[in-house]
Amino acid sequence: MKTKKRIGSVLKGLATAVLLLAALFPIYWMATIAVRENGEMSGTQMIPLLPQSFTLEHFKRLFVEKNFVQALQNSAVVTLLSMGISLAFGIACAYVLARRRFRFRGKTGLTYWVLLVRVLPPITFAVPLYVMFSRMGWLNSLAPEICACIFVNIPLTIWFLVSFFQELPLELEESAKIDGATEWQLFLRIVVPLVLPGIAAVAMLSFVYAWNEYTYSVIFVQSPGNYTVPLSLAILNTEDNIMQYGLVAAGSIISIIPMALFVIFAQKYLIAGLSSGAVKG
Repeated sequence: MKTKKRIGSVLKGLATAVLLLAALFPIYWMATIAVRENGEMSGTQMIPLLPQSFTLEHFKRLFVEKNFVQALQNSAVVTLLSMGISLAFGIACAYVLARRRFRFRGKTGLTYWVLLVRVLPPITFAVPLYVMFSRMGWLNSLAPEICACIFVNIPLTIWFLVSFFQELPLELEESAKIDGATEWQLFLRIVVPLVLPGIAAVAMLSFVYAWNEYTYSVIFVQSPGNYTVPLSLAILNTEDNIMQYGLVAAGSIISIIPMALFVIFAQKYLIAGLSSGAVKG
């Protein structure tokens, strides 16, 4: 029995190591390409696994020549605004849909409509949104990109958080009402803190989607001054820069950093919320 357990432990360790290697190797390879000189990556020979040279020229060119700072600023504006608005509306709507005491005509149909909007591919709404934004004169700004991300993230937030609100015991809310709490006090001081792990999780998903959004940006954005990070990285691979792998790799490494920092930040609230719930339970 001990031998079988040891063999099982070894196999699990090997499988974990293989999966970890498969997940981290693309990031390692991208980082090494970002610091290699162009001469090392040109020609028909295989690129060595370990860098034979070191340079920060790709990062310098990215910020000096390609105006990557503007793309980072645009992505930050789009991501933070769309995520904030999506969470504000999505949390409130999810709470209303999860509680039976909020009754209005079409509530069930609205719930299924939210699911339908979520499962349809984003490209489905590209044409009507483009026509609407064009007639509103918004195509030369970040507004279409922000609205498109909100349009996608609100259904995600609602559908994700409805189950969290439904799992909360009604006795907590009834006790708060007996103590004289208003609906807003009940919602903000009691309900929201209890679903903080769910909010942190959906905030991660919303942030990652908005930061990486490419489909709507390539359709709606018309001015180079409004390019986001994914769009800026895409245009680096033009006919003139087809061999500039270092620029693309450097931009990709930089674009990963904000997402990693936000996930680490949100993960603290996710773990804290789960731990708090476990202690209270």
